[in-house]
Amino acid sequence: MPELPSEGRVARRQRRTREALIHAASAIMTEKGVDAATMLEIAERADMGAGTVYNYFGSKDALAVAVLESLMQDLARRIESVTDAFEDSARVYAFGLRSVLDTATQDARWGQMLHRSEVIADAMYRAMGPFAIRDMERATAAGRFTIADAGLNWRLTCHALIGAALLMTKGDLPLAAKPEVITRLLCMTGLGLESAQDLAHSDLPALPAALPG
Repeated sequence: MPELPSEGRVARRQRRTREALIHAASAIMTEKGVDAATMLEIAERADMGAGTVYNYFGSKDALAVAVLESLMQDLARRIESVTDAFEDSARVYAFGLRSVLDTATQDARWGQMLHRSEVIADAMYRAMGPFAIRDMERATAAGRFTIADAGLNWRLTCHALIGAALLMTKGDLPLAAKPEVITRLLCMTGLGLESAQDLAHSDLPALPAALPG
């Protein structure tokens, strides 16, 4: 990712405060669930006044979305730490799709928000878009994909991924359908069915639970 411009003292303090609130909210929402968590508890966990939370997030829902965006950005970086070693650009994108679908159906913090599918799909588009769109454009340049508008493709894919994850967590679609879901999403890139099936079913490295440092 490109380097960010240097921050001033006020901006740096605001960023750190926001990150502390997101970290505290993530911990409490993991422990109690989004519905049971309160803004007061989050403020106390972050060692801040309750008013500070509302200065940064107008509602608990807004804070929950910020938590999920942070989780998505972390997931994108963990995916990148694995795919940096891949030579096939289509395999890079396929690994990302598979990792997102696995996480969305296994991580309780995602599961608590999946019913708000439109909001979550939009958050995914923003948080993971720079990575996914870049990967699609690289695969297109390499002749693996044929995509005229990677941004539009990613927006549609976000809604499809979240919709599939919601169906799976509700029991309306079996988890065993994951490879078929990934195959269809890969076909949206212009990849042939056989190649898409190979990428959807192939053995891939494990995703690290956390990045070092």
